[in-house]
Order: sequence, then structure tokens, then C-alpha cells
Amino acid sequence: MSEHIEQVLEENNVQTLEKPHKKRSQEDKIGRLKYNQFLLKRVLAKLEKVEETQRVILNGLKGAGYFHFDAPLIQRFSCSDQVDVEIVDCVQEAGVQGVFPKDVAKDLQQYSLKYYDVSRRIVRMNKRLKLETGEVLFEKRGHRWALTKFAFDAYGATLEDVRGDKGGVEE
Repeated sequence: MSEHIEQVLEENNVQTLEKPHKKRSQEDKIGRLKYNQFLLKRVLAKLEKVEETQRVILNGLKGAGYFHFDAPLIQRFSCSDQVDVEIVDCVQEAGVQGVFPKDVAKDLQQYSLKYYDVSRRIVRMNKRLKLETGEVLFEKRGHRWALTKFAFDAYGATLEDVRGDKGGVEE
């Protein structure tokens, strides 16, 4: 009395009406603006890596003597505006012994700078140039700021020329 039931397994015996599942893009998942910001950050990170590689190559060429910095290149790397250029000129005129930040602020009264603004700008210029070339433009001599040997070479003046200008015979 037992009935024997036999099931037949056939492929594709039932048709489904499902559409193929379309995957959502990242833009749809997190939003267009956030995705664009993500892409921008990724591109900027890659650009920073390229700039780091350029800095390494530049420092290697500088050490081998194949590359020479001139004043416009230094100003492009370190100076962000005309006030920075004026500060560099004032410190360069002071020569090897250097100049106090308050004296530079006094010389540049048209910009209404304080002595701490001059020092802050000098430190920022050093930081920018250090990032680009590995060299600094200014150094402290006591409480005074003076150009480094690298800066004198870049501006085309030797230390002897500067000493000669300040120590010459007065007429």
C-alpha cells in the first residue's frame, strides 16, 4: 500500500520574471558630491606623491651641481605676495650681519606690519622653501634675521660683495 512518488528534476522548469540585477555606482551609493570630493582627494594625494618625487630629483640634481636656483625661482617658491618680496629685499640690503624684524617693519610702514608679523612671514617663507627645495632662505643671527649662503648664491651676490658694500669707504 505504499505509493511510490517519483520526482523528476528538470532544469528550467519554472520561468522567473526577474530582471538582471543592476549594480549601483559609488555615486549612487554615497551621493554625487561626496563621491566627487573622494575623487578629488585621491587625485590630490597622487599629485602630492608626484611633487615629492620631483623634490627628491631636484635635491639630487642640486647636490650634483646640475641645477642652479635663481632669484625669480626662489621668490616663486617662497614668497606668497609682494610683502614677502619686500621683506626679502630689506633683509638682503642689511647684508651678512642681518636686521631686526622691528627695523624691517619700520622700513615697510606702508604695509602696517608689526615686528611679529615680519618674523611670522619669514618663518613661513623658510617653511615653503624648505618643502620645495630642502634649503632655507633666512637664518637667525642672535635676534636678527639674515640671508643664508644659499640665498646669497641665488640672488647673485657673494658674501664678500655684501661685506664690501657695508664696510666700504664712506664719501
